[in-house]
Amino acid sequence: MATDAVVMEPAGEWVAAFEVQQRFLQHSGPNIDSLDYSGRCRQMSEVGGDFYNFVTIPGNRLGVAIGDASGKGFAAALMISNVQSSLRTATLFAGSDLARALQAVNRQVYGCSLASRYATLFYGVVDEATRTLHYVNAGHNPPMVIRPDGSIVWLTTGGAPVGLFPDSVYEEGSVQLGSGDLILAYTDGVVESLNPTHREWGTDGLRIAATESNAKSADDMVKAIMQSMDRFSHACQTDDATVAVIRVN
Repeated sequence: MATDAVVMEPAGEWVAAFEVQQRFLQHSGPNIDSLDYSGRCRQMSEVGGDFYNFVTIPGNRLGVAIGDASGKGFAAALMISNVQSSLRTATLFAGSDLARALQAVNRQVYGCSLASRYATLFYGVVDEATRTLHYVNAGHNPPMVIRPDGSIVWLTTGGAPVGLFPDSVYEEGSVQLGSGDLILAYTDGVVESLNPTHREWGTDGLRIAATESNAKSADDMVKAIMQSMDRFSHACQTDDATVAVIRVN
């Protein structure tokens, strides 16, 4: 496994905010023989509104979260830090009930956020024993489960973005996993990358970059995806861009 957050060096009054956000971007997940995972968050400035995280869950399970706050800059960074903190607390009390956890996150974020501020959030748990992915998608760009035969399962089950409505209800989805499956999560800054003719890279560009990378590891795949995105956009990044992948061995 490997994780990486790529950011610019902060200056002046941004230093404290940068240091706080970097603590949230420190990732430590379990070593699970059947799973290889990695991610990267590349922000536009010192602080940003994207995040991802891999977390250890009792029972040899791997949790993965990825989110994107509305807006940009400092306000988005505060919003996504609130989401991360709320998710950590909610999962402690909600246990394996992911829908209940997301409802708690939504209530907390809604109560602490300004009007019109919200965040998309995907939270999933991979159970190694049953080879099952349980997840809730709160308005986030649908992650993909790409099968070895090229077929795709889109992870859409869930509900509204967190912080948008006070009483949002969420539904948990599940997908059976098999050897060779790839779970690919991302933020809109990845698939909305533009080339010089203003054409979007899109989910097709992302999928092709992942499946044709010939990567030996999840970390190599993430690097290949970011490099492919940069080639497409001529390294002209216009939004925070985050990718997280889990490969089932």
